[in-house]
Amino acid sequence: MLIRTNTLAIALALACVLTANATPANEKPHKAKHDPSHWSYEGETGPSHWGDMKSEFNLCRDGKQQSPINISEVYSHELEPLQFQYRDSKTNIQNNGHTIQLNYDPGSFLVIGNDRYQLLQFHFHTPSEEAIGGQRYPMVAHLVHKNEAGQLAVIAVLLNQGSYAQSMLAQFWDKFPKNPNETRSYDDIRYNINDLLPSNKKYWTFMGSLTTPPCSEGVRWLVLKTPQTLSAAQIARFEREFPMNARPIQSLQQRAILESN
Repeated sequence: MLIRTNTLAIALALACVLTANATPANEKPHKAKHDPSHWSYEGETGPSHWGDMKSEFNLCRDGKQQSPINISEVYSHELEPLQFQYRDSKTNIQNNGHTIQLNYDPGSFLVIGNDRYQLLQFHFHTPSEEAIGGQRYPMVAHLVHKNEAGQLAVIAVLLNQGSYAQSMLAQFWDKFPKNPNETRSYDDIRYNINDLLPSNKKYWTFMGSLTTPPCSEGVRWLVLKTPQTLSAAQIARFEREFPMNARPIQSLQQRAILESN
C-alpha cells in the first residue's frame, strides 16, 4: 500500500504541473516583439516594412530619390573622369549581420573634378542591387566614400560569374567572420581595391540613397559599366553567409541617369 500511495501522489503532482503549464486551446502562443532596429531582407522586418519600423527609417517609405534603381533610359554626357587614388590596406573584415564589410585604411581617395572623397569601406550584395536593363548580376561590390562635408559617394562594381577566382578577393574570401558584429583583422594580408576595378572606368551616375535603413538620400551613385568576374565557388561562399541581401528596385521618380562618354 505504501508503494501504491506514493505512486498515486507522484502521478497527481505531475498532472498538476502539466495542467499549469499547458496553453489553453483558445489562446495563441505569445510571440516576442521584434526589435524595431533589427531590420532584415524578409518577413515582418523586410524592405516593405522598413519605413514603418522607426521614425528614423521614414525615407525608406516616403523618399523620392531611393536606391537601388533599374538603369535603362540614360543620357550621354561629358562627365568628369573618375580618378582612383587608392593605397594598399591591411585586411579588416566585419560581419555586420547584413553583409560582409571590409573597412579600409585611411588615406585612399576618389576624385571627381574638384570633389574628393575618402574611401571608408566596401561591402557586397547578392544579387546586385542595381539592375541593368531589368537584369541583375549575381553580386555587386559597393565602395563607400565620404568627403569633408559629410556627403557620400558610392562606386558600384558589378560582379558576374567567370571561370576563375578573383585573385584579390581570394586572399581573404575564406576568412569571413561567422557571427554578426564579429570582426577579424589580418595585418599581414594587404591588398589594394584597385585590383577589383575594371580597366574601363566609364560609368552611369545618378543621385540616390543608402540601400539600407535609414535610406538617407543625397548619395552620389557611380555604377561602373564594365562588370568584373569572380568564380562560382566565390559566389557560393558569400551566399552561404548571406543567401539574399539586396533591396528591391525603387522608383526612378523624376531623376535622370547620366552616362559618361
